[in-house]
Amino acid sequence: MTDPKSKFPAPGKNEQPQEYPGKEAAMVTKPVYETDSYRASDRLKGKAALVTGGDSGIGRAVAVAFAKEGADVAIAYLPEEEEDAKETVKSIESCGRRAVALPGDLADAAYRDGLVGEVVEKLGKIDILVNNAGLQKAFETFEDITAEDFDLIYRVNVIAPFMLSKFAAEKMQPGSAIINTVSIQAYEPSSLLLPYAASKGAFVALTKGLAEELIEKGIRVNAVAPGPIWSPLNTHGSPPEKLKKFGEGSSFGRPGQPIELAPVYVLLASDDASYITAEIYGITGGAGIA
Repeated sequence: MTDPKSKFPAPGKNEQPQEYPGKEAAMVTKPVYETDSYRASDRLKGKAALVTGGDSGIGRAVAVAFAKEGADVAIAYLPEEEEDAKETVKSIESCGRRAVALPGDLADAAYRDGLVGEVVEKLGKIDILVNNAGLQKAFETFEDITAEDFDLIYRVNVIAPFMLSKFAAEKMQPGSAIINTVSIQAYEPSSLLLPYAASKGAFVALTKGLAEELIEKGIRVNAVAPGPIWSPLNTHGSPPEKLKKFGEGSSFGRPGQPIELAPVYVLLASDDASYITAEIYGITGGAGIA
């Protein structure tokens, strides 16, 4: 038995802000993406998955958990994150599964629209799509937010997952799953993260709409809404003063770690979730979602 409040440390005190995109390799306190306590049981045996933003943070934890459960995994990530991606690939392959690295920018339509085809070419099929990559940008004042900020953030956080879901659905068989990473910001928006928060609100609506559309093909669509989770996203997506206190306001007094989300993604990707679709699973450290 472990007290969940003290199961993982409360990092952030010595963390330095990074330029976009944040890199896990450069973090003072590394996020926890796997533990010896995780016990796999072949819940995804024989499946092929694509995880966007799979190089670090939540994406890495999910990609490695999928591999432990028997899936081959392709990860999409920015070229600047190659060092982090290599670590993820190494971890996937250590599970005895195939790993495919697909660097590129989801804001680039040519790269985005070719991703699913590359996964099918290299892994033979696609059974699971995790739309996890996201662009978060903090602003010092409300007046600093521009239309261009909304444009770029929506291209990465809304348009890209829609297009990936559309192309994946064309290749998926009944029983496949799409899992989206939304955010507590969709429900409790911060004015200094407004374009990000608005994009995540749109992503919630997109999840529910896709679920209604794709269940006719036997494809389930759900989402996970994280709260304060310790990952490279926050080294450039949170103001410096908030970074040092990141997660302290949760019921646990600390941020969550990526490994604490991974089992929920495994459930939603597995056949055990055969009657679950259009759901948003909040993992918020006690804040809940409404």
